[in-house]
Amino acid sequence: MTGNPFDQIRIVLVNTTHPGNIGAAARALKNMGLSRLYLVAPKEFPADKAVWRSAGAVDVLDNAIVVETLDEAIADCALVVGTSARERRIPWPLVTPRECGDRVWSEAQSHRVAILFGREDRGLVNEELQKCQYHVHIPANPDYSSLNMAAAVQVICYEIRMSHLNELSGKPLQFNDWDQPPAPAQDLEFYYQHLEETLIELQFLSETNPRQTMTRLRRLFNRVRLDQMELSILRGMLTSIQNYIFYSKKRMEKEARQTPNT
Repeated sequence: MTGNPFDQIRIVLVNTTHPGNIGAAARALKNMGLSRLYLVAPKEFPADKAVWRSAGAVDVLDNAIVVETLDEAIADCALVVGTSARERRIPWPLVTPRECGDRVWSEAQSHRVAILFGREDRGLVNEELQKCQYHVHIPANPDYSSLNMAAAVQVICYEIRMSHLNELSGKPLQFNDWDQPPAPAQDLEFYYQHLEETLIELQFLSETNPRQTMTRLRRLFNRVRLDQMELSILRGMLTSIQNYIFYSKKRMEKEARQTPNT
């Protein structure tokens, strides 16, 4: 993928309640040279309050993409980073805002990247964070750590811009040295569904009580960062396993029918 890396970076706001925060986030994007704003099921948008708070970044608002689900917002992204204010029961690969800026800017040279920001009152839920390869935490004052959503957007966008400026000054970043492009989020979701179905068929997982196995497997594969060829190989393996189970059951049924009753 070629073109301006800034155009490959999207800021995704999930279920934003206050339209003023959408406007302030749009302003933060434009301040730092970004323009791709995605809104997942916002409570109120379009809205005059968003325009007022954007302070001239109306073009970012006008071009904002509104979708109903997070999966729609990140489907074609090969790197997804989620903002998180606290540690989770199952820890996830964590980066600082500066590391996030470097990683995002480097990978935006070759594929689309999404950074997720959650609801004003509770952030991103676990299911949403599990769709991310990395979590980013802004180390605010522990006595008053709750950041306004737009302020958090500003911090992360600033770090992306600093990574861009560092590269211009002769400090190139190098993360993108793999032989195959990373698998996009939508393909990973299909793989996780395929994996869960197969593990249930194998009776390794209980359909009614999978516990945290799938969450830990998601973390494992997100940490590895599967590329497109690796993902294709794994999907092929799962299909072969499912075919083996199917034909084994058929053979056993045939043998049972042929066995005379005693």
